[in-house]
Amino acid sequence: MEARIPIIVGNWKLNKTIAEALALVTELKNQLASLRRVDIGVAPVFTAIHPVVKRLDGTNIGVAGQDCYWQDRGAYTGEVAASMLADAGCRYAIIGHSERRQLFGETDENVGKKTRAALDAGLTPIVCIGETEAERDSGETFNRIDAQLAGALDSIEPHEVDRVVLAYEPVWAIGTGRTASPAQAQEVHEHIRGQLRQRFDHVADSVRIQYGGSVKPANAENLMRQPDIDGGLIGGASLAAADFVAIVKAAHLAMGS
Repeated sequence: MEARIPIIVGNWKLNKTIAEALALVTELKNQLASLRRVDIGVAPVFTAIHPVVKRLDGTNIGVAGQDCYWQDRGAYTGEVAASMLADAGCRYAIIGHSERRQLFGETDENVGKKTRAALDAGLTPIVCIGETEAERDSGETFNRIDAQLAGALDSIEPHEVDRVVLAYEPVWAIGTGRTASPAQAQEVHEHIRGQLRQRFDHVADSVRIQYGGSVKPANAENLMRQPDIDGGLIGGASLAAADFVAIVKAAHLAMGS
């Protein structure tokens, strides 16, 4: 099997005006233009997607929506369809982030619907899964991961599962400064891949699984060197060009180049 190409995506969350977004991606474009063997993406706020897509046109950096809806059109005030993200030039859609689950009532069932919609729109869904601190402390990590996986992949066929990117983000490590150790992260990534093998057989070896949760330049390379960690979904560190570039380069180094 060919080595999985790592994927590093910056989730900017509710940050950056259009002008600030363009300034950041211009820096990224200048510093990462020659880098290959890593897939790179940024996820600006909805209002900045189209100008960011235009600024990155012809580069090796793709654009992601931070969420999407599973209907193409209708009376759904405030929602943005997966097909509309594709129309705006997006390559990816982040789905089921823990903040969407915790703050906005996202369910495992809804994550599955959005994943299906993203695939149907030609997007690569980046599906987030992860346990809370209480779930980890009570020994429920794997049970929670399994339930989230089942919901997300409910309507996915074996021939298309390698179009999905999974992002393991332990909730207790997001924005807290705490990071799962490389061994802790690898343990869960290995479990996730094992669950995929049970359901999808050997295709599971082609599925990329990112790690997210306080990834920084200082810890990125050690995380990326784990056998089942295929990149990162980066939060706070993606807001500074120097930090994000360093993380992308760490993933490149971890590939053995």
